[in-house]
Amino acid sequence: MDNHSKGFPKSQVFGFVLSLVLTFAALFVALKTSLSFNTIIWIIGTLAIVQAGLQLFMFMHLKEGEDGNSQTINVIYGVFIAVVTVAGSIWVMSFGM
Repeated sequence: MDNHSKGFPKSQVFGFVLSLVLTFAALFVALKTSLSFNTIIWIIGTLAIVQAGLQLFMFMHLKEGEDGNSQTINVIYGVFIAVVTVAGSIWVMSFGM
């Protein structure tokens, strides 16, 4: 039995609660503020990026394991591929090339 399976998972519960707080903050900004549309979108996008980073570290154990650097490089590569795919799709759909 390894050390990760013993005891109460405090860090996962903390990450879950923090994810809920970020989600409800985005909901509050979207529904209860009178900010401009662009400002609301930027705030929600920022909260989404923060929550994605939080989940990478709290739930996917990005820095744990034998070689945390290779996991980080893999995540960066995955984000790069996602950005290229989305940007390329928007470009093709917009300009028909």
